[in-house]
This record gives sequence, structure tokens and C-alpha cells, in this order.
Amino acid sequence: MASQIHTKFTTEQVKELLEKYIKGEVERKYLQEILGVKKAMFFRTLKAYRENPTTFSVDYKRSTPTRSIAKEIKDTIALELAIDKKAIKNKDVPLYKYNYSYIQKRLETKYKQSAALNTIIKYAKANDFYLPKRKAPKPMIVRF
Repeated sequence: MASQIHTKFTTEQVKELLEKYIKGEVERKYLQEILGVKKAMFFRTLKAYRENPTTFSVDYKRSTPTRSIAKEIKDTIALELAIDKKAIKNKDVPLYKYNYSYIQKRLETKYKQSAALNTIIKYAKANDFYLPKRKAPKPMIVRF
């Protein structure tokens, strides 16, 4: 059973069904099956409807957008990637690739920010801070 009523029904449809339940025209179990919710969710929805039928709504809007990262964190990631890039380009430093795990740890320890490793890698690829894996030289096969 899915408990996301807003994806299956409009607010008006849910109001009509709840009204039928309140009037005794439909049984709870039957309504639960129609709505695709369990008992506790049904009664939470019914309670919300009874408390204020005029403003009741099953529409759902997120308070913050998903899959987004704060500008401060993006700026910090860019700063750390730029430092890494400078070290990679310096021939005196034996670096040949970005260390994204190190950048992730620096975010947490130095800046008290957090970002997933995948987020850092995606940001690096999108902003020219990515080097493809170097191909290992083919091993020489010696036959006697």
C-alpha cells in the first residue's frame, strides 16, 4: 500500500470519499483500500479533514528543493578543487589526479560543511576539475 494520496487523487476526490465515510455510506476498510493507505494514515487524514474541511488539502509541496546544494558549499568545493588543480599542474608535486575524498574530509573538518562524494565528483566534472583515469601501460609479455 502506498501512502501518497496526493499522487493518486485530487483534494476534492479525497474530500468526497471522507464525507461518504463520515455519513456512514462507506466502510473504513474499503476506503483504505481505495486510497491505498493503512489505518493510521487514514485516521490522520480524516482528523485533518475534520479539523478544517475548508482548507483541507492533500497537495504536497516540498519546503526546500531536492537535489540542491547550498552556494557556500559549492564555493568551498570550487576553492578546494582549484587548490588541487594547482598542485596537479605543478611538476614538483607528484600528483596526477584529484583526491575527492580528501576534499570531502576538508569540507567537514576545516569548513564544517558536508557534501556527498558523488556530489563533489559531479561538480568537478561539470566545472573542468576532472581528469579521466590514466590507462595503465600494457604489460610486456615475454615468451621463451
